[in-house]
Amino acid sequence: MDETKLRSVSKTIVWRVLATLITLVVAYWFTGSFGEATEISLVAALLSTAAYYLHERVWNKIRWGRTNV
Repeated sequence: MDETKLRSVSKTIVWRVLATLITLVVAYWFTGSFGEATEISLVAALLSTAAYYLHERVWNKIRWGRTNV
């Protein structure tokens, strides 16, 4: 069963929102600056979103560990 690109994009967006909020809180905790924490979170979000999407698409091609249900 292959995963559609739309499903991969949807999963990417949901995960990225959650992870960005976590990054924002941690960055704020370390820096004490909401502005710096926001910049860190946005850069991390952009890079991580692309990496996650590519990761999902590669794993979608790997048959190992799948069953046909």
